[in-house]
Amino acid sequence: MKTALIDNLIHRTVLDNGIVLLVSENQGSDIIAGRIFIRTGSCYEPKEKAGLLNLLASLMTKGCADLSSVEIAETIESVGASLSTDAGTDYFVLSLKTVSADFLDIFTLGEKILRSPTFPPQQIELEKKLALQDIRSQKEQPFSIAFEKLREVMYADHPYGISVLGTENSINNITRDDLIAYHQTHFRSDQIVISIAGKITPLQAEELVNNTFKNWQIPPEPKPSLNLPAINININNINPKKCLYPMTTQQSIIILGYMGTSVKDPNFAALKVLATYLGNGLSSRLFVELRERQGLAYDVSAMYSTRLFPASFIVYIGTAPENTLVAYQGLYEEVALLSQQELSAEALQTAKNKIIGQYALGKQTNASIAYIYGWYEILGLGIEFDQKFPQIINHVTSQDLMVVANKYLQDPYLSLVGPETAIQIIMQHLS
Repeated sequence: MKTALIDNLIHRTVLDNGIVLLVSENQGSDIIAGRIFIRTGSCYEPKEKAGLLNLLASLMTKGCADLSSVEIAETIESVGASLSTDAGTDYFVLSLKTVSADFLDIFTLGEKILRSPTFPPQQIELEKKLALQDIRSQKEQPFSIAFEKLREVMYADHPYGISVLGTENSINNITRDDLIAYHQTHFRSDQIVISIAGKITPLQAEELVNNTFKNWQIPPEPKPSLNLPAINININNINPKKCLYPMTTQQSIIILGYMGTSVKDPNFAALKVLATYLGNGLSSRLFVELRERQGLAYDVSAMYSTRLFPASFIVYIGTAPENTLVAYQGLYEEVALLSQQELSAEALQTAKNKIIGQYALGKQTNASIAYIYGWYEILGLGIEFDQKFPQIINHVTSQDLMVVANKYLQDPYLSLVGPETAIQIIMQHLS
């Protein structure tokens, strides 16, 4: 067992069965929050079974060991606690929160849910129906359609190209045996990170985890491995793909996509600053220029996610159909401008302040602290990244932004959902 203290804030211990335990003690609050991460994600699903982990997550609380779904719910609600499960592309997480007096009972329940889900057949069918409803609902939303089309062409056969919900076909392909096999393969002690924050000492947390998870031992089988297709970074894409999807709607949704980097890449921080400058808040460049000054946007923003593999850099705008062409040109030109002229010192500092300020505000609760430390650990960044992140943002220069914009933000993919007339206008412009 190995224990370390990081910046006098977080204790990191690797238990004998491979579990990584992170503890942030806060005696000023009677609330304890826990996040139990599993090193898995939708990236580990077969393409024909996409949505498997998300379905598994929805079923974890529907029966475990000797408890039914009703008994699980009653146990949680009787003490006013919260417990939920969630699946992402790069992880699975069970989240729980309760007052300190009830933490032992709810934490023990969380272990049962993770260790011994029963996957009742009738609940599987119900959750599959609900998953299909979610998938079909997204097909009625213009932005969801545009984003899905863009993701498909940008990532091709990589799992990032498919929603964690899966598809109608893949959901119908999933069986109870698939759920059991996935759980047996991925839910193992040496793939677990437990992050706890609140009114609990590191020694108390270590004793609790050792006692609760003592029957979880490292299995003889090797850890699951990934063999994923490469992501085309597309830095010099000569003919970027265009997805033009006609739909009867009151607005056009225009999304431009550029392939960025993973969170571990040195250029991650500069791309984060550029996305913030373009689309974060009412003072962002896209909002001020395209919505306030030109009146083109119902909604306009930029996104750049923190991902284990290269993440897409997205800018989008929702506009009236008659403004589709000028909105597209405005969006394209604002991104192109980043590689043509340096940001002013004031604009650069404002973007940095937004990122660092929002990051600090996002760590005000025990739940958010437990999440962020566990998330960094599961991504392989280490909990030290919490202190490193503001530093790498502050070190970004305007010259760095120019270099990154010229490298990554060129020749975007285009996804457009809107009325047929708007599609025709864009096609004529691009031809």
